[in-house]
Amino acid sequence: MDLLRRWAQLTILIAIFSNAQAENSDALSLQTALDLALRNNPSLAEIRARSEAMAYIPSQVATLPDPVISFNALNLPTDSFDVGQENMTQLQAGFSQQIPFPGKLALREQTATHEAQAAAHTVVEARWLLLRDVKQAWWSLLYLDHALKIMAANQRLLQQFVDIAQSKYQVGQGLQQDVLLAQLELSKLLDNTLSLQAARDSVRARLNSLIDRSSDQPIVLTVMPDEHLPTLKKEAELFAFANGHRALLAVKRESVKAAKSQRDLAEKDFYPDFNVGAFYSVRDDMPNGQERADLLSVRLSMNVPIFTDHKQQKAVDQRNKEVLQQKFSLRDATNRVHSEISTAYSQYQKSRQQVLLFKTGIIPQARQTVASMLAGYQVDKVDFLNLVRSQITLYNYETQYWKALTEAQQVLAQLIAVVGKEEIYE
Repeated sequence: MDLLRRWAQLTILIAIFSNAQAENSDALSLQTALDLALRNNPSLAEIRARSEAMAYIPSQVATLPDPVISFNALNLPTDSFDVGQENMTQLQAGFSQQIPFPGKLALREQTATHEAQAAAHTVVEARWLLLRDVKQAWWSLLYLDHALKIMAANQRLLQQFVDIAQSKYQVGQGLQQDVLLAQLELSKLLDNTLSLQAARDSVRARLNSLIDRSSDQPIVLTVMPDEHLPTLKKEAELFAFANGHRALLAVKRESVKAAKSQRDLAEKDFYPDFNVGAFYSVRDDMPNGQERADLLSVRLSMNVPIFTDHKQQKAVDQRNKEVLQQKFSLRDATNRVHSEISTAYSQYQKSRQQVLLFKTGIIPQARQTVASMLAGYQVDKVDFLNLVRSQITLYNYETQYWKALTEAQQVLAQLIAVVGKEEIYE
């Protein structure tokens, strides 16, 4: 009886705690959780900020280097520092401009644009994965809540069994072992409740983290979910959707394009870059009154690629290998996406069939069995052990139903994230 009292105390504490949560917290629906995550999740915000930063790069690399303005005093005599003393002395002002070989700036801009677009697709990918994680955490929390409710209901039923067994034992029509058996099952339920509550605390912390709230903030789910599981489109259609909509594959495709642009830019390095400049020199008149004309200088210089076998050609070879690497990465990612779709598709179909089987067949039959055995036990036609086992079986089936429903919804969330599109249903 001590165990029963402990169980009753724990049940009361759980009820009080749940009521306090309900009073101090708003019900967190799935849609609310998704909205909070998209608005507040710091990881998604970080990726978005990086993408926005990279969008500013293309215009920078497509612009000529800043020109250089110079002011010089040439051939100034050190004995007097008189600018009119020597014929060669002059004060000079000028500017110079570096000019890359035609096409290089466009290729740099092209490379940066592809990298910025890849970063933008990364934001979309992170968004889908965040939505998946929130959905899976929310459904896990819902399953644990229902499992705890089912366990509490079974505790109350087992307590009724204990009362019946005690009544029959007191009048000499029952066995003491029946009472002890019911108390043992109550103790097992207590142990399961502790495990489920610990699991719920862990999932709650995870979900709070995803929506950027304190990990210990209570979460109450009072909104009944839609238990309908839709029919999926054909697997081949999901492959096609993923090829066209999955952001991860778009990232890989942009990476291939960026690698090709970098290779083309490396090929341009076989050609020289230029530096042009113009300089105006002012000369004062000589001390004897002789006039001196001002001077204009023009300069053109270029680098000379003479180590092409060891430098430029090696850079082109490197870029060709990087293009090949990105192509293989795209192919590998496509294969993995298709494999994930097939796996999730199969898991969803299995869970969907289990939900239907539990809801329409197994659970109603198990409930009828428990009711029949309870009536039979009260008139000594069914032994107590079979009655308890039938109730435990019903508890397991009800828990398995919510487990299957949760797994189906979690797999559905995974499938949507893998495809990169919500419209995957018939």
